Amino acid sequence: MLCPVEPGPSVVVCSTCRHSAEAREDDEGRRGGARLAEAMRAVQASDTALQGVAVQEMACLFACQRHCTVAIRAPGKLGYVLGDFAPDGEAARAILEYAVRHAASEHGQVPFREWPQGVKGHFITRTPPEGYVGT
Repeated sequence: MLCPVEPGPSVVVCSTCRHSAEAREDDEGRRGGARLAEAMRAVQASDTALQGVAVQEMACLFACQRHCTVAIRAPGKLGYVLGDFAPDGEAARAILEYAVRHAASEHGQVPFREWPQGVKGHFITRTPPEGYVGT
């Protein structure tokens, strides 16, 4: 069920997420989460500034009321779950740009003024890192 990965900043993409609120799969029978992960890797391949965050996939993040869900995490930092993305390059770039800023922040809190427009309105939860709670 669990697979070890290298520690460090990452975006975990729900590979089994719905394609959209209306459709489970796209016209080719592919899930939205798988398409989003593919788009993220394509964006990284064309922009070295976004390559410092690993793109990882996990089957089902249990956010099934949402589609194209991701978890942004880094050791010792607040983590975030975001959803309702289109599985495309524009969403992939916004997620990765936010994840880079998250990784560079002290505690995982990115000032709102630095959020890419494409992630605004997509936050579902934030989670404390192991061994910490917020005040």
